[in-house]
Amino acid sequence: MDGSNNKMGNAPDAVLAGFRKSIDNIDAALVHMLAERFRITKAVGEYKATTALPPADPARESDQIARLRKLASEADLDPEFSEKFLRFIIDEVIRHHEQARDR
Repeated sequence: MDGSNNKMGNAPDAVLAGFRKSIDNIDAALVHMLAERFRITKAVGEYKATTALPPADPARESDQIARLRKLASEADLDPEFSEKFLRFIIDEVIRHHEQARDR
């Protein structure tokens, strides 16, 4: 069974399909938001490279992680997960900033 049928096994489950459509829409929005975020951080990296600023800003990163943990907690989302997610993004941004600096 492929998981697309209801408990009776003979008809598509409209409720599950609705949930999945919502998840797909949210995933698409996340991808577009991340793309926009990386467009902006690319500009930051280029600015840092031209002004001889370091690729990483530990104080800013710490502030961002604390802010995101608070937002996550308020949204009933695991703050540990939100920190890991943001740390992953920050690490990728720093990598891009280092590349911009080395050009």
